[in-house]
Amino acid sequence: MTNRIAFLLALLIVGAIAVDVFLYGMQHLIFLGKKFAELLEWIAFWR
Repeated sequence: MTNRIAFLLALLIVGAIAVDVFLYGMQHLIFLGKKFAELLEWIAFWR
């Protein structure tokens, strides 16, 4: 992955998070963060 692609991908993710927070507030972001932490635990178990 080149630096340009990584930068554009990071910009896209930050933009999507900003739109989500602007439209729906922080509740969705907190929920997704908790679910992501659970997913990381589950993946670490199978490692």
